[in-house]
Amino acid sequence: MRTRQHTYFQTRRGRQLIYLLGDLIASMAAWLCFMCFRWMLDGDERMLTLATGVAEALKLHKALIGYPLFCCLVFYLSGYYMQPNRRQIGRELISTLLSTAVITLAAFFYIIIDDVVPDHYAYYNSMLALFGLEFGAVYMVRLLISLLTKAYGHKPRTHTIRLAEAEGEVVLPEGTERVVIEVPDEADEKKLYDLIGRIYPKRVEIAFTARTYDLLMGRTSIKNFDEQPMISITDMPMTDFQLTIKRTFDIVVSLSSLVVLSPVLIAIGAAVKWTSEGPILYGQERIGHYGRPFRIWKFRTMNDHAEADGPMLTQDEDPRITPIGRWLRRYRLDELPQLWNILKGDMSVVGPRPERAFFIEKIAAEAPYYCLIYKMRPGLTSWGPIRVGYTDTLEKMIQRLGYDIAYMENMSLRLDIKILFYTIGVILHGKGK
Repeated sequence: MRTRQHTYFQTRRGRQLIYLLGDLIASMAAWLCFMCFRWMLDGDERMLTLATGVAEALKLHKALIGYPLFCCLVFYLSGYYMQPNRRQIGRELISTLLSTAVITLAAFFYIIIDDVVPDHYAYYNSMLALFGLEFGAVYMVRLLISLLTKAYGHKPRTHTIRLAEAEGEVVLPEGTERVVIEVPDEADEKKLYDLIGRIYPKRVEIAFTARTYDLLMGRTSIKNFDEQPMISITDMPMTDFQLTIKRTFDIVVSLSSLVVLSPVLIAIGAAVKWTSEGPILYGQERIGHYGRPFRIWKFRTMNDHAEADGPMLTQDEDPRITPIGRWLRRYRLDELPQLWNILKGDMSVVGPRPERAFFIEKIAAEAPYYCLIYKMRPGLTSWGPIRVGYTDTLEKMIQRLGYDIAYMENMSLRLDIKILFYTIGVILHGKGK
């Protein structure tokens, strides 16, 4: 029977938690040893014996708690905890070395540099000691966790689906982490993308076998020599480090903006309430990351029950829009409540705009590859809305999708910053609708 302890090694969240706790304990042990080393180097009376040295080091509560937490912050920003099921010895070694180097430099300028030492060689000794202790403790614990994961965790399971036989709801065996779709050369593209869209909510890796055309166009990748060339759907162009920085940026920007702009948000809410009947905020179900639905929030800019007859796109001089709503839309201020969606993780600052299932069905009928953007969190702004503006027709929606896919293929932190600057220009010029 599978024990609860073993279960932790078999889930992504469980493995993330185990690696995090391991790093915390290892960093705490490294710091205790480092303090004893410093006192021994200085001939401090607190280091008369190893036992007294450890006992004295344990009294330094702030450093004993703050140092391991700082280490885990650096490890998090490095992207180490992003994909705990993808552990490669070489990459793990390099990641641990680089993170430890950053931690050591930070500790030097914050702590070690204040030491009173006879010569500068003492600084080098302290830095080398901290680097060696931190790297040795963390790397050994990580190797131990990796061995335990192999012993008690399940092997990553790949499930194969033949496109010709894929009908109805997709049911995957328990523990499936990767789905491979067998695609013949004469496959129907619409049927392929429809299947991909149905697999996405399962939150697994998706790839399909390369066809002759794909091979000629150089779209394939070979990860294992014992399998045929594949086209990965879910691989991201950004590294784990970049994705972690992107998510950290989302959290910092959304949280700080909600605090700083709180008076503005209150004022807009009061204006919406006083100028028209109905709620201040308007919630609507959209399709987001992994093709899963979530509730997006906006300041209400239309008359209450504006879509009583069903979903409708906004038109020029739309009579449903309230006077204050027209001004809010012009400067995109109606989107500010989505900062809460970003903080929750439903959205990102930069990413394709999320759509309703009603319109996605219409878009997919003309552009079946719409499901490809499910690999990204939807965003407050992106390249598509900047280039196309408000989408009041199906043709514009498809045009915007093209820009969203171009963004997806070229995702980078630099591109995100460029998009943000363009967005600021759109807002300042009041080009909203």
